Amino acid sequence: MKKLLLLAGIAMLASFAAPSGTLSKKERKFAVSYLKDTRNDLAKTIAGLSEAQLNFKPAPDRWSVKECVFHIALAETSLRQYVDATMNAPANPDKRADIKMTDEQVINGVSDRNHKAKAPDQIDPDKSAKWGTVSEALQAFETNRDNLIDYIKNTSGDMRNHVALQTPMGALDAYQLVLLLSSHTNRHIQQIKEVKADPKFPSM
Repeated sequence: MKKLLLLAGIAMLASFAAPSGTLSKKERKFAVSYLKDTRNDLAKTIAGLSEAQLNFKPAPDRWSVKECVFHIALAETSLRQYVDATMNAPANPDKRADIKMTDEQVINGVSDRNHKAKAPDQIDPDKSAKWGTVSEALQAFETNRDNLIDYIKNTSGDMRNHVALQTPMGALDAYQLVLLLSSHTNRHIQQIKEVKADPKFPSM
């Protein structure tokens, strides 16, 4: 049911011909719901896992559940900083013409696990993790996520006319950066589920 609601929401967003200015009620509602759903899904996906399960690696070159959570938490901070920097810079509506991705394409593109990407050092869990436990990383993630949810609920900022020109997906507006952030969480929740589905995953 949740998946059907998300798909309906994406279709709704795709119907906006020329997004601009202060967020509409529908845009705001969708973003808040998507941020909440991915936050809650992460907590549910790792709930009750033992240390052996959290540290299990399907292969030497693949991340454990713990590393995935650390990466998600690191990326949450990094991507939020990018959203803030984009909003703090002067609005540049003339750059909207450089945006080639629809909201739907951003969500689907980031969530698609068929396309692999190497994490930069600042969000690589083996190089930049600053937490001792998964619980600490999850708490930091949830604190940052709740702050972002509050921001989206209350901002009167012109998120559609603040455009970031250098992202892995080309030019994106600040609202699309928030969708990218939430989709990034979804991408690695899928990865955690892949780890848990490995035949050698510890039973306890």
